[in-house]
Amino acid sequence: MTVSADMVATWRRPRQILRQHLARGQSEPFAFSLLLVFLALTFIGQWPVAAREAFLAEEASPVPRILARAFAVLATIPLWYLLAALSRLVARALGGQGNWYGARIALFWALAAVGPLMLLQGMVGGMIGPGSALSAVTLAVGLAFLWLWATLLHEAERG
Repeated sequence: MTVSADMVATWRRPRQILRQHLARGQSEPFAFSLLLVFLALTFIGQWPVAAREAFLAEEASPVPRILARAFAVLATIPLWYLLAALSRLVARALGGQGNWYGARIALFWALAAVGPLMLLQGMVGGMIGPGSALSAVTLAVGLAFLWLWATLLHEAERG
């Protein structure tokens, strides 16, 4: 299936979709591409927020704010790899039978699948701004990610 079709299917059958991705065999370019999907969606989702902030600050263009967000998003790449490694260590301590690659795929796929929700969060942040609506969406996105990541990591660690 395509990545977008897999994203939708992940919310109904997360374990099955993860097994399909792991059945492809180990491919670091594939794993990295999943992380890039998330980073791209997160970056695009920040454009409305940057435009709002620039407008409220009476700046001529939101471009400097958008570029700053681009560099910030790229700077998180090592942190995602570190988080995947830490999750693997925790899972192994709890008896997990998976491998390092499975932990990366579980995290990166959970991030990619939650990417469209990051677009929603950015729209709310840009159109409505700070407040209860943005807090509710942020909480929903965070909980959705944690549920999905835990489910996928559990499946990857089944061995």
